[in-house]
Amino acid sequence: MRLGSGTFAACCVVVEVLGVVLFLRGFFPAPVRSSSSSKHQAEPPAPEPSAGASSNWTKLPPPLFSKVVIVLIDALRDDFVFGSKGVKFMPYTTYLVEKGASHSFVAEAKPPTVTMPRIKALMTGSVPGFIDVVMNLNSPALLEDNVITQAKAAGKRIISYGDETWVKLFPKHFVEYDGTTSFFVSDYTEVDENVTRHLDKVLKRGDWDVLILHYLGLDHIGHVSGPSSPLIGRKLSEMDGVLMKIHTALLSEERETLLPSLLVLCGDHGMSETGGHGASSTEEVSTPLLLVSSAFERKPGDIRYPKHVQQTDLAATLAIGLGLPIPKNSVGHLLFPAIEGKPMREQLRFLHLNTVQLTKLLQENVPSFEKEPGFEQFKISERLHGNWIRLYLEENNSEVLFNLGTKVRRQYLDALKTLSLSLSRQVAQYDVYSMVVGTVVVLEVLTLLLLSIPQALSSKAELEVPLLSPVFSLLFYLTFLVLSAVHVIVCTSTESSCYLCSLSWLTAGGVMVLVSALLCAVVSALTKVLVRGKLLSKNAAHSNSRWSELDLLILLGTLGHVLSLGASSFIEEEHQTWYFLVSTLCLALCHDIYRNYLPGDDCEPQRCLHVEGGFDGATPALQDKNTSSAVLELNRGCKSPSSLGTLRGYEKWMVLASPWVILTCCRLLRSLNQTGVQWAHRPDLGHWLTSSDHKAALSVLAALSLAVIFALIQRRCSPASKVAMALGLLGVYCYRAAIGNVLFPWQQDNKDISKGILEARFVYVFVLGILFTGTKDLLKSQVVAAGFTVKTVGLWELYSGFVLLAALLLRPHNLPVLVLSLLIQTLMAKFVWKPLRHDVAEVTVMHYWFGQAFFYFQGNSNNIATVDISAGFVGLDTYVEIPAIFLTAFATYTGPVLWASHLVSFLSSEASRITAGDRSLDSPEGLLEGRSPCHRALS
Repeated sequence: MRLGSGTFAACCVVVEVLGVVLFLRGFFPAPVRSSSSSKHQAEPPAPEPSAGASSNWTKLPPPLFSKVVIVLIDALRDDFVFGSKGVKFMPYTTYLVEKGASHSFVAEAKPPTVTMPRIKALMTGSVPGFIDVVMNLNSPALLEDNVITQAKAAGKRIISYGDETWVKLFPKHFVEYDGTTSFFVSDYTEVDENVTRHLDKVLKRGDWDVLILHYLGLDHIGHVSGPSSPLIGRKLSEMDGVLMKIHTALLSEERETLLPSLLVLCGDHGMSETGGHGASSTEEVSTPLLLVSSAFERKPGDIRYPKHVQQTDLAATLAIGLGLPIPKNSVGHLLFPAIEGKPMREQLRFLHLNTVQLTKLLQENVPSFEKEPGFEQFKISERLHGNWIRLYLEENNSEVLFNLGTKVRRQYLDALKTLSLSLSRQVAQYDVYSMVVGTVVVLEVLTLLLLSIPQALSSKAELEVPLLSPVFSLLFYLTFLVLSAVHVIVCTSTESSCYLCSLSWLTAGGVMVLVSALLCAVVSALTKVLVRGKLLSKNAAHSNSRWSELDLLILLGTLGHVLSLGASSFIEEEHQTWYFLVSTLCLALCHDIYRNYLPGDDCEPQRCLHVEGGFDGATPALQDKNTSSAVLELNRGCKSPSSLGTLRGYEKWMVLASPWVILTCCRLLRSLNQTGVQWAHRPDLGHWLTSSDHKAALSVLAALSLAVIFALIQRRCSPASKVAMALGLLGVYCYRAAIGNVLFPWQQDNKDISKGILEARFVYVFVLGILFTGTKDLLKSQVVAAGFTVKTVGLWELYSGFVLLAALLLRPHNLPVLVLSLLIQTLMAKFVWKPLRHDVAEVTVMHYWFGQAFFYFQGNSNNIATVDISAGFVGLDTYVEIPAIFLTAFATYTGPVLWASHLVSFLSSEASRITAGDRSLDSPEGLLEGRSPCHRALS
């Protein structure tokens, strides 16, 4: 079937989207949900079990606490409370943990460890998915059953101060609230003072039942300065004072109430060693959970160590404590220490309600729930509980009654743990079948696109797509039968739920037909390509092209990286792949240089053709000076032994030494920032430089780095841009000094003057000025005669503007990354790409490799916790969404962006030089006189 390239591409995109959606449906399985999760009607609670006797306890138990105060400190790590920092900076909290009426826990937060999903987990007891990372930017109203909604339905009066995420998740739930934005990370004082200023007033009032305080300052300090910042200790001391004020007020009020109050101290997530969060490191998932109440009085000598629990367990505990139904989707279990002081009958009643809720959720989400060990334990527990009730109603007190109650309680606790684990495992269970089918569809479409590109890009822009003939082929029917058999086997043998198996047979059959037809089309297209290739090889008189070692390295390295992404461990440690590739590339370039520069007979002189201009294939395309989009190819050629002597001394040695210098720079950068998962916790130069003891060394390094940046970037700038660059880099240092990262020589006390807002905006003026100048030159190049020259200047101006912006956004200890990036680009452009005459494909792939490597040299990883959110608020005094997103993205991808912009500038400069008639590469003063193309790779 003959189709236009546009129609064919549109069809491929549609099928590709279907394949991606199918893969994502398997990769992000449906969460554990109750069938009535969106309905908040009060269902009658499960009655108390009975065996031969009738129990009259068919209602929910009364509340355990009169008031509940939840103090959520964003990014509060467990060691900030239970470790040495807690002992030093939080003495009152430490007293409550060690000797007070409290129960302490280390609550594990499941990834993604960002605020909105964690609040959902705390209030619903469910495990949010990774899609909630995106939803965290603009939290929608939470429709899922939760403690806040249940409390409001029960007439509880709820007040919230702090992070406005609560107001977005629970609109119209609070009788009083004051929200603060959680994204303006440059503020770590006012954002907390805005919460604390309400305390004195609200603690004296009695018109509330639940008070939620969400403090953000600790998280903001972590994003800006990291967990080792001296500001962390001050903030912990501030939070300790807040806890003491709240606890003292609750104790004084309890004298007038019949029920005690409950104070909950918790964190939504932890903080990584770099200050970020979002992933699954121990520091990010371990949070403290402290329950403080006079009901938890401990006896003399009662030592209570922090127990490890799940963060989702808090929802069930709060629901029981407030006398509310447990949220239907909760996979957590009641924290038993909160009720162990109650009579045995009440304990068993609470445990039974929690177990019934988990069992219902299991029945609705697991097809073979009867085989689950937790379900069997529940049935045994319920039967024993009924026997205990019968014995209790007949005889209130006896040793047999107590022993049986202890046994029932232990059985319930085991059942709760097993049920909770089974339900939590369902959330992380991938639908492998859907993922495989989606991947196959995507790969088939991509292969068909690659095989059709030569025809699609031809002048006719149409191609013959083999769609009809394969459908009537034997291969199609055989493939369809095999896939149908596989589908039947998978759907009848698997114990877990598969999305494809839940579809109707007609829909599933359509998917099999699509996969079979695409496979046959790929086979048909591949056969035509192979036949065409054989005919061309027979008709060709001779071929002078061959693959070099460098070409093979580039091809195999790129393919190897793509294949490595099929393993999760290689994704987590992808930086190791890029470090290996760029190091190997440096060694290959060294071999290539020595082979061509030193005497030898690697190249056959008779196969080397001299080409004027140095860029084979470029001159004919560029003879028309109006053709600004000509494709350049920097071709590599053979080098005669005698041409080494034509080089000047320093140029010869720089060419020979450049790969080793680049390799050394890459090795130094690897030691600056440890990244990934396995090595991120190890100390590196970045940790040493950012510690408060080495601020002077960091200041000197930052000043030298900014000076070197100016020296490397100003060489091709206009005079006005040189001045702007110099003033802008000076402003960068002033900004870092203003916020306390580095020191001024004349200001040893490092007093904050303007929080860096004025200094940063001062730099932004020069960034915008340089970018405006570059844009003006680009527009001018479209109308002037010397278009290529003006265009080259404009592209370099844009590139220098990006460099200045990067210098402002990168943290001071990462300025050497920017310096060495510019140094490597200079060495590669002057002493590698031009002398060796690499073609465009090789230069482009090298830029891509180094850009990816410098992404990880910055300390980034595929872990969301390494995203430096503080960069999005440089120079902003309030949260502005669009600039914050742009600045954060640019700071994160500085390496790839700078290398991509340098690639465009470099190729444009070579095109401009050839168009202007520059023949320096072939002149006696050039780097490689007499070099001519021996082969062409990846062109």
